[in-house]
Amino acid sequence: MSNRIMLQLILLCFAFPAPVLQAAAIVQWITYPTPGIPRTADGKPNLTAPGPRIGGHVDLGGVWLKAPGVVGRLSAYMPAGSTIPVQPWADEAFKKRFPPSEIPSAKCLLHGVPDDMLVPEVFKIIQTPGVTIILFEEFNHFRQVFTDGRPLPEPVQPAWLGYSVGKWEGDTFVVDTTGFNDKAPVDGEHLHTESLHTTELFRRIDFGHMEMAITIDDPEAYGKPWTATVPFQLQPDTELIESICENERDVVHLKGAEEK
Repeated sequence: MSNRIMLQLILLCFAFPAPVLQAAAIVQWITYPTPGIPRTADGKPNLTAPGPRIGGHVDLGGVWLKAPGVVGRLSAYMPAGSTIPVQPWADEAFKKRFPPSEIPSAKCLLHGVPDDMLVPEVFKIIQTPGVTIILFEEFNHFRQVFTDGRPLPEPVQPAWLGYSVGKWEGDTFVVDTTGFNDKAPVDGEHLHTESLHTTELFRRIDFGHMEMAITIDDPEAYGKPWTATVPFQLQPDTELIESICENERDVVHLKGAEEK
């Protein structure tokens, strides 16, 4: 359970005096009016207003969450009738390597790309001219997408989240990532090898909505590249809070976990 959910449950379940409740909420910034958000006449965030711009580009900045829907499965965000061209060995290997008690996040380790954005946890994008930062509330991890013109590095030291460079094509932010290790799955159903190359196309539709079209290109695990488009919703008037995972052992005790 995330710290955000746990804190909200604590605030709801314990009858602290009102001043104590307010102090707890303020300390964690669960609810705080975000500066710069357009608002309707009644003060509510206007999420259908035009998206912001910075430095001549669309500003992707903000706290985001995957739109309601299926969690952890890219197949749910592909066109109707599409299939993932997974090679048989990779399908069988996923089942053996990643039962529920063995997925990296069950051991306080990282999700892969793009699985880190498919979970029901918020992430924050901070956009600057030379680098775009993606901060993940879950486990306090981050990605750097360099936009200073540097090339992708040689894959000398494979990484959980790979190495990313980005560029703008009109109002679409294009992110290329390589240099992955093979320790985390692509999503809740599929693995990848160290040959993985992802291409993410981020497009902010309006102030409160964004989508990411991601192409998975891994010739060792898939017969051809495949693409899914995941929607996200802005989470206004809130902020990231610390979320630490330490020595997680709950998953193995969940009834029926291995059969799911």
